[in-house]
Amino acid sequence: MADSYSFDVVSEVNMQEIDNAVNQAKKDLANRYDLRGSNAEISFDPKQKTISVAADGEHFIEPVREIIQQKCFKRGISIVSLKAGNIDHTGGKTHRQIITIKNGLDRDEAKKITQLIKDAKLKAQAQIQDEQVRVTGKSKDDLQKVIALLKSADLDFPVQFINYR
Repeated sequence: MADSYSFDVVSEVNMQEIDNAVNQAKKDLANRYDLRGSNAEISFDPKQKTISVAADGEHFIEPVREIIQQKCFKRGISIVSLKAGNIDHTGGKTHRQIITIKNGLDRDEAKKITQLIKDAKLKAQAQIQDEQVRVTGKSKDDLQKVIALLKSADLDFPVQFINYR
């Protein structure tokens, strides 16, 4: 039996699921009567981790973004991992919005997680490792309490728990 147990707290998005959601949104866009004549386009760049929405008119961008969010939600992707930028006028009637896909914990978010664990005074230690937080404890029950704490916490970013040992 091991002396200590651990798991990692991460904030990851499956890019294949994003690609599938964008493809479904494109199909839905072609069939939507209220968006006919809007010349709306959706493109996904997995290397830049962005989704680009373009349409003839600023008022068409919002419904297209909502379609993308609905498709992502149905595929198990947290909506808070999609950060919509400003709507830019690109010339003529065309407007564009870039949606950035947040992948990984930044330093402030990792500090927030470690502070939550420390403030709860649970028998577990948290340490920041690149874009994840490693939580260790002597008891699996303590780690379960940490997971329950983080699930119930009001975080403005999605978290997943991996490598539970």
